[in-house]
Amino acid sequence: MVALRIAVASQKGGTGKTTLALNLAAGLQRRGRTLVLDADPQASITQWVTLGGNTGGLPEVTTLLPDTAFSAEIARKSGECRYLVVDCPPTLQAVNVTDILQNVDVVLVPVQPSPVDLWASVGIVGAVNESRSKNPGLRAYVVLNQLDSRNALSRSMHEALSELEFPTLKAGLARRAAYRSAAMEGTSVYGLGSRGEPAMREIETLIKEILQA
Repeated sequence: MVALRIAVASQKGGTGKTTLALNLAAGLQRRGRTLVLDADPQASITQWVTLGGNTGGLPEVTTLLPDTAFSAEIARKSGECRYLVVDCPPTLQAVNVTDILQNVDVVLVPVQPSPVDLWASVGIVGAVNESRSKNPGLRAYVVLNQLDSRNALSRSMHEALSELEFPTLKAGLARRAAYRSAAMEGTSVYGLGSRGEPAMREIETLIKEILQA
């Protein structure tokens, strides 16, 4: 069976892209063998997993160099697992991002509740549409990240993002210390025990929505 291939991409840094990718992969790992391709030049996921000594149920991570033949690597790894998660470079200008989007099934775009993130997210519509010319089955979704129910801007983001050409998932990630703690400890929110339960439930809800879409 060919893996479900999920890319996590954004047009700017600081959106929580790597945090989403790592915890998403950790949740998927509980459902079947999951592999991660670290295509971000900063190699943050690689460092994250190395910090934890590859323990705590974290998936196997392969670090990709910028000159890697991404399409070939995605095809090869897809035959080895049930789920494949790709952490993209933090810019859509990189040629390899187009290569990635043309070879995955789903792309998730994390967006924080700020005008800057909202403006930046508009640019990814063109990249997705361009990729669909060669990958017509590509599904794209916005994932709201670091939501704060006390923040009026957070509450209005769903309405503002409705102007994009692809949908926003109902499930989003709140601003929680657990996500930062997991990164510092080299684990996922699943590895934090009771400290990570609220965050874990968010990831589980997100995964179920993705798999049912």
